[in-house]
Amino acid sequence: MKILMLVPFIPNDQMSGGQTRWYNLIKQLSKKHKVTLMTLVKDDWERKFIPELEKYCEKVMVFKRPKSPWTLRNLFLTLITFNPLVVIRNLSLDEMKAIRKEMSEHKYDLIHAETFYVMPHIPKTKTPIVLVEPTIEFSVYKHYVDQEVPWFFKPIYMFDVIKLRFWEKYYWKKANKLFAVSEDDKKVMQKEIPGIKVGVLPNGIDSEYFNEKKFDKSKIPTILYVGNYKWMQNIEAVNILINDIWPKIKAEIKHCRFWIVGVNMPTQVVDYSKNNPDIKVSEGLPDIREAYKSSWVLVAPIKGPGGTRLKVLEAMASGLPVVSTSVGVAGLGITPGKEALISETTSGLTDLAIGVLKNEELAVRIGENGRKFVQGGYDWNSIVAKLNNVYEQTRTVSNNS
Repeated sequence: MKILMLVPFIPNDQMSGGQTRWYNLIKQLSKKHKVTLMTLVKDDWERKFIPELEKYCEKVMVFKRPKSPWTLRNLFLTLITFNPLVVIRNLSLDEMKAIRKEMSEHKYDLIHAETFYVMPHIPKTKTPIVLVEPTIEFSVYKHYVDQEVPWFFKPIYMFDVIKLRFWEKYYWKKANKLFAVSEDDKKVMQKEIPGIKVGVLPNGIDSEYFNEKKFDKSKIPTILYVGNYKWMQNIEAVNILINDIWPKIKAEIKHCRFWIVGVNMPTQVVDYSKNNPDIKVSEGLPDIREAYKSSWVLVAPIKGPGGTRLKVLEAMASGLPVVSTSVGVAGLGITPGKEALISETTSGLTDLAIGVLKNEELAVRIGENGRKFVQGGYDWNSIVAKLNNVYEQTRTVSNNS
């Protein structure tokens, strides 16, 4: 099948979250389909990922978006139109023209769109569209407004939440096939639009890749957090770890360290390591498996909704025990106390993390249960097999209509 795939950020296997998801989808889909990829970059250095993508794609077309969302253009258009900031920020006129040209010159069997805010690039077409929502954006943004925005600015921000919710739902209804990445997100979407058909296409893991014994466990008890820090939930989680959890673990286990790993780290995260030798910060780690294999426990005190939860799946696939909130593992189908340890309070998360660090038998049991759990239901091969069936059904319905 000839697939036109649209994603908002350039796929690669060196970052967390959606970009890793899209890289693996493309890699697996290329075994059976011809994929043309269109994506956005905000920095020229991101173009270094193009050669890797060209191994799996017929074409890779990359377009620029502003480095910062807070440009005068973006803010002005957000204020004077009914478009939310996330749509304005990720809208490329060059990409719109390229898609129109590409679709006029070549016949595609379907369009695969990841995130609703790539949808405005698509011209009016009879080509069926499969839309996958890795995150329900309006609920994430609302959590940010509720938790972080001063009360006197809330009305302004809430208006953007209203716009975001409107357009997100609008494009859900435009798709021929609509998917969430978890059962929890599916329920939210169906609550927003009663009667809408939503499938679940979860995130996946290359189980063999993460199970490789390439790195040894550190001799120093190590607490790990991994994230893409352009997302507010990850900064919020690190702040909770630094301020509420880490000091209590350190008081109980003197010789331990806290390792913060990921990309797009703001100054406030980097600065945590400057005055504390027991806090290590690594941005753009060449092989993320080093973090998972070297650490003793992943602690994820995630409070905000949304996100792809790939850090949890990657940790579990690596055999690393996970301590998290129920939000942090939402939709994965984890049994608390078996595949991961769950608590809703910082004191509970602290106690669970200390328990794993002190009890090797517990750590091994949770880690092994997690590894088997991921292998059984979240391997990319089985997920892409499901997507292939969706493609065939969508094309069949389209041809018969």
